[in-house]
Amino acid sequence: MSEESNKLGPISAVGIVSSLTKIPDGFYVVTQTTDGSDADLWKDGLFKSKVTRYLCFSRKTEPEVVVDMKLIDIKDPLPESFTLVQETLDKKEAAMRKRRLCVKMSTREAAETAVCDIQITAKSKFQLVNYTCVGEINNMGIWYRMGDVPRSRSSQQTRSAPKTDALYSTISRIAISRPQYQQENSGIYTMSALDDVPFMVSEKFHVKPQQMQQVSLMGITIKSLAEIEEEFHYNFGTELSIVP
Repeated sequence: MSEESNKLGPISAVGIVSSLTKIPDGFYVVTQTTDGSDADLWKDGLFKSKVTRYLCFSRKTEPEVVVDMKLIDIKDPLPESFTLVQETLDKKEAAMRKRRLCVKMSTREAAETAVCDIQITAKSKFQLVNYTCVGEINNMGIWYRMGDVPRSRSSQQTRSAPKTDALYSTISRIAISRPQYQQENSGIYTMSALDDVPFMVSEKFHVKPQQMQQVSLMGITIKSLAEIEEEFHYNFGTELSIVP
């Protein structure tokens, strides 16, 4: 997309008005063609008419944006996923005669690009650079240009959060389930996190049994093995004397 296209916000609504004195708030009206002629879409080439129709559009921040436009004959079926611009916004009268303008909408979050500008040309052979021709009506061509849909910070954070969580989750699984790897000149070998760690009993636990002191825990005396053997020693001398 060109830098000029990115400066224009996406169009969120397209309509037709019958009077330039009753323009809806927030709407821009295309009153002239690119060469300065009157951009009335209703006028007859031979006779002047009191009826006028002007195309208008809005760039208000709405949940939906316009992603495509078409100008079809009145007898043609409405294209799939398109909405018909059927009435004027100010007086609720028929928007057009002989031709019908229809637009395709999309949610702002789902749209990467959207219609950002609309122009009307007086000559059908005249081409607008970076614009797409919607169709012709009363010897005038309706053109639109696409532009990027800007993302809000909250939307970007919402989209990136699941990816970040997934990344940390993956890293955690790798750190837990896989051993560390170290590469040397001789090749690659697996090294456990416990390799080369000496296992020794601390010197503070090197106490001889006879040096252990009695410990009383809730009235229960804890004795060493030597103390237990000395207190409860029995040589079974009487029993052995009667054995034949």
